[in-house]
Amino acid sequence: MNPLLPFQPLSRRSLLERSAGGFGYVALQALLAGESLRAAAANPLSPRTIPFPARAKRVVFLFMKGGPSHVDTFDPKPLLQRDDGKAYPFAQPRVQFAATGKLLKSPWSFKQHGESGLPVSELFPNVARHVDELCVLRSLHGTNTAHGGACLKLHTGSDTQVRPSMGSWLMYGLGTENQNLPGFITICPTFAHGGVNNWGAAFLPAHCQGTPIGNASIPSEQALVQHIVNPQTAGTVQRKQLDFLARLNRGHQELSGPDLALEGRINSFELAYRMQSTMPEAQDLSGESEATKSLYGMDQPLTSNFGRQCLMARRFLERGVRFVQVTHSDGEVQWDQHGNLFKGHTKNALEVDKPISGLLTDLKQRGLLEDTLVIWGGEFGRTPTAQGTDGRDHNPYGFSMWLAGGGVKKGVAYGSTDDYGYFAQEDKVHIHDLHATILHLLGLDHEKLTHRYAGRDFRLTDVSGHVVKEILA
Repeated sequence: MNPLLPFQPLSRRSLLERSAGGFGYVALQALLAGESLRAAAANPLSPRTIPFPARAKRVVFLFMKGGPSHVDTFDPKPLLQRDDGKAYPFAQPRVQFAATGKLLKSPWSFKQHGESGLPVSELFPNVARHVDELCVLRSLHGTNTAHGGACLKLHTGSDTQVRPSMGSWLMYGLGTENQNLPGFITICPTFAHGGVNNWGAAFLPAHCQGTPIGNASIPSEQALVQHIVNPQTAGTVQRKQLDFLARLNRGHQELSGPDLALEGRINSFELAYRMQSTMPEAQDLSGESEATKSLYGMDQPLTSNFGRQCLMARRFLERGVRFVQVTHSDGEVQWDQHGNLFKGHTKNALEVDKPISGLLTDLKQRGLLEDTLVIWGGEFGRTPTAQGTDGRDHNPYGFSMWLAGGGVKKGVAYGSTDDYGYFAQEDKVHIHDLHATILHLLGLDHEKLTHRYAGRDFRLTDVSGHVVKEILA
């Protein structure tokens, strides 16, 4: 029908005239989609389209290797203080890492901070100033009492199999915003307890692999990408060499068929070439003001090592790196205080408290905190019962982590452990739930972010996990 004359029929010629523009838009959409697919194939690091609006664009994971004690940091337990030296009044876990004895009170006091009034241990006076930005999860629980299995569970969602890490899944689902830097960087990671599998891509494409910078056994000032500058070969010559090598590799692919390992190697050569123009500047802290360095604690021996890591993380984040992990692990004490709890946790907290506070301050001042998800925590917590006279054993059954920025509620504590801090009890959050929530905040559906391998679809959350909607802002 003719819309101008409702009772007059519309001719085929008029129909084509009126709809011709629409056909053009359909064709243009198809062309653009094809270009997008070809661009993604040519550059696997290119940003992806996400299924729904993201609250966060990037992640920084502050990993406290060894398992900080929740009942001594962010989960105060008055009854634990009252009943110090008494027997734990409930059944203990069937599987324990080591035998423990009576209840052991915290040697540190807690104080409420900020407008929210959230309690924080005196171990973290600087982080406590940011309490109104924090979302403390007090009801996390996992499945493994050993460091290796618990680290793998936290990083990959599996404590028994080699699976892609959460940073790799984010790379797979989102790509990166800077084509000249890796999308997933881990600063000073530990090679213990899962090692490279904690930042590995497993069966995902090779470009999703985390790029380690330094390791836990060296000072962070030595944590640099080695051989990033080639003083002997000009860039134009390197370009010709890579082009020639790529032609040889492509020729091999035409004969042998698809080869993901070879494809990953070609892409890594190209990224390494591009990194020469970007990585030296990203790692050069000389342009940072003395005030900024002091903010991160780089002017003090005790905090300079971790402070440098946190400042490097900020620089990578603002340059478009999607996922940055910063690991606190000195290879000696870590947070694994089976004994010397007071000495060990005091030392560790002093090393990280000011740098973490500096990072939160810096991100907020630069307008990055709102769309950067900050995650703090270890692979598990510690028992409220004593190991020896001054230690706590591993406890994956109930522990705390905190999130900040990136679309989470501010100044809240979610969930709880029992009266003594042994088991997650109210509003329990499994590791799979944490992963599902992280993916959701970045605009990804954890049930749809899958990769087919060996005849089945895999995902970070395996066959479980729920988004903790109650903590979303």
